[in-house]
Amino acid sequence: MYINDNFKYLSIGLSDDILRRKLYGDFEGAIRLLDMKLEAENIPESFKNCLKVQREIMLRLPDDYPLTKEEALDIIYKHIPDFTEEEFAKLEDEGRIGWIYIKGEPHYFNRFFETLCKTDATFAKRAGIKTLEMESYINGEPIKDYSMRVMRDKGKMTNQIRCRASVRIKDEYFEKGKQVRVHLPIPCACEQQRDIKIEKIYPENGFIAPEDAPQRTICWEEIMEENHEFSVEFSYIHTAKYHDISKIMPSEQQPTFDTDELPPHIIFTPYIRELVNTLTRGINNPLEKARNFYDFITKNVKYSFMPAYFGLENIADSCARNLVGDCGVQALLFITMCRCAGIPARWQSGWIVEPEFCGAHDWAMFYVEPYGWLYADPSFGGGAVREGNEARRQHYFGSLDPYRMVANSEFQAEFTVPKNHWRADPYDNQVGEIEIEDRGLRYSEYERTKEVISCAEI
Repeated sequence: MYINDNFKYLSIGLSDDILRRKLYGDFEGAIRLLDMKLEAENIPESFKNCLKVQREIMLRLPDDYPLTKEEALDIIYKHIPDFTEEEFAKLEDEGRIGWIYIKGEPHYFNRFFETLCKTDATFAKRAGIKTLEMESYINGEPIKDYSMRVMRDKGKMTNQIRCRASVRIKDEYFEKGKQVRVHLPIPCACEQQRDIKIEKIYPENGFIAPEDAPQRTICWEEIMEENHEFSVEFSYIHTAKYHDISKIMPSEQQPTFDTDELPPHIIFTPYIRELVNTLTRGINNPLEKARNFYDFITKNVKYSFMPAYFGLENIADSCARNLVGDCGVQALLFITMCRCAGIPARWQSGWIVEPEFCGAHDWAMFYVEPYGWLYADPSFGGGAVREGNEARRQHYFGSLDPYRMVANSEFQAEFTVPKNHWRADPYDNQVGEIEIEDRGLRYSEYERTKEVISCAEI
């Protein structure tokens, strides 16, 4: 079995004896019991596959939650000397600071401070930090509003884009003479992208996946005698069309493709079913249903940086219950709700690529007969809510913008050249993957870069 196929069994869950230890943060004890079950002959293979993933999750969780309470407070005190423990406790109670137990003591998410600065302008100002909301401008106009205006006026907007990406094993983890397999994301063929060119690669013997690969990469295999980076430079033309959803009249019969569950994260749990039923009661129009899902997410889910997706369980249902999540978490909730309501929906991801900024990003597609595929970016919609920009929030239901690089058209898809070991991200690929002969490297073990060389409207 391809090792990452094990993730579809993650929703089976843990036995109570292991779960108690995991929730308490006794990961060593949990893994000891887990290994006993893996050796037992009477355990079904499906449950063993779940346990294998859970074992790896517990090995990785402490990396995302390294901070004691004192260390977390010290990070804030450096910026806000008069900050109080009572304020910290209130943020915890509001779910705005992520934490888990490790050996019975709370340990805090390594990016909690970044989340607070990104999502709370008052906190960021008090900390003396310019808000982490990334916003570029064209002639003094926010770039998202500029592209929205051009798309409405002209029906579309097109950019010629060139980028570079690289990965490199950190020197302390490099092992001379070992076989290495490396993947970097590159643009895939889709409605938005054309004239895709791989301009430069290093080393020059990389294997380029077909343009229609569900998660497109360039892959290298090498016995490394000296440490070096692997890099790719590519160009493409990206066009974003404006979809006027006010003029769409859905057909009575809608298709059934892309409406299935995809364990462990796109699952129609009892709560997802109840939430979908509540938001669609008395509504037959699939476009209106999808809009209600988008409205629910953008108006209720608070943006938060997330730990590595490797360690997350049942992402869509968790987001619906906890009402926090990053761009991918919000996109998965939207996709799951659409599919549960019988509306075809799927994943797209890659980068945001603006003239002076690029970063990893995820969003969603949904289908309405007879019009076809439309787009939804709940994360950008939620950002518009924080900024009080209702026109922008409305735009990202139906349309996107031309500042993107699409590398992935499917969630939880295998690479054309599959990995032999655990991926750093078993579901998506935006920054690259590296594995050596006996294991996959974690994000902390290799360096990643991505940069915009040029991004110009044409």
